[in-house]
Amino acid sequence: MNTTRRDFVRLAALASAGAAVAPRVFAQAAAPAVTLALVGGAHIHTPGYLEHIKTTPGLKLKSVWDHDAARAAKRAESCGAKAVKNLDEIWGDREVAGVIICSETNRHRELVTAAAAAKKPMFVEKPLGIATADAGAMAEAIEKSGAFFTTGYYQRGVAAHRFLKEQIAKGSFGKITRARCSNCHDGALAGLFDGEFRWMADPQQAGGGGFADLGTHVLDLLMWFFGDLDSVTADVKSVTGKFAPDCEESGEALLKFKNGVTATFAAGWVDVENPVTTLISGTEGHAMIYRGQLFFKSAKVEGADGMRAWKKLPESLPSPLDQFLEAVGGKAGPGAVPAREAAACVGTMETLLRAAREHTWLKPA
Repeated sequence: MNTTRRDFVRLAALASAGAAVAPRVFAQAAAPAVTLALVGGAHIHTPGYLEHIKTTPGLKLKSVWDHDAARAAKRAESCGAKAVKNLDEIWGDREVAGVIICSETNRHRELVTAAAAAKKPMFVEKPLGIATADAGAMAEAIEKSGAFFTTGYYQRGVAAHRFLKEQIAKGSFGKITRARCSNCHDGALAGLFDGEFRWMADPQQAGGGGFADLGTHVLDLLMWFFGDLDSVTADVKSVTGKFAPDCEESGEALLKFKNGVTATFAAGWVDVENPVTTLISGTEGHAMIYRGQLFFKSAKVEGADGMRAWKKLPESLPSPLDQFLEAVGGKAGPGAVPAREAAACVGTMETLLRAAREHTWLKPA
């Protein structure tokens, strides 16, 4: 497959993986510019985020901090910002209207709780944490602070997914018999994690490997669709041999929801194709997203015969980063992921990885 590293960085930055409609861009803010700070620049999406800020009128990146001084200097230089050694320069800066936290995941708790104490609006790259306890502590701190928060779960804002959630609520599928999501790419095969983003293949820093990294997106989507979980299990595996044995690169999850729905999801870094990203089937309806197009059939919806791509969709929401930028610019809209829901995904993923190790079903934390 003749795909370049640049292509995969772009893929990860946009988190495309079958998204039906690209999110709309951040509306231009009125002068003076909205001033931001970057707290940690390790995540693979960071260069794309900084380029977006740099090229969007009305935004200014003032300060960059990272525990790695060289990385802080590199990220700051890319945007004409100042690299700072002391985080208090950011927390105490009244000009900074919001912070973007893109550190290694195991550093989130310290940074997020400090941002919450400073009452700084924050965008925190997903997942919120690496374990139930630290994610719960962060959610509590964020809620107590009252500061705006969202994270990088983009799939809720995709037009086709918003439509499917509406139809689930309306009962257009009848009794849902199965649901499936898939979020896979071939990043490990293409060397995406062989350089500066190697930490993402270290479960001690990232909380997991490819299954956890990409699976958290579709786990959030399924929990948004169907609510609370009853029990879960999974099977995960390493494939390429490039990483530590505890770095799972691929996996399948099986989820039992309290409302009776059983769902599955696939996620990983070792698939060369991922054409069908979402599927829901029931006694009176069926939906499939194939190569970004929704095909929808329902006995309860006029014209929904499943033969042609369904075009009657709501508008896509802005990307999670743009939702954050709009909020700090005074134009908050729908779509932000509550901190408690972000924490619930962390707890469920931790349970899934444990279930895979123990070859059993478990109740989510």
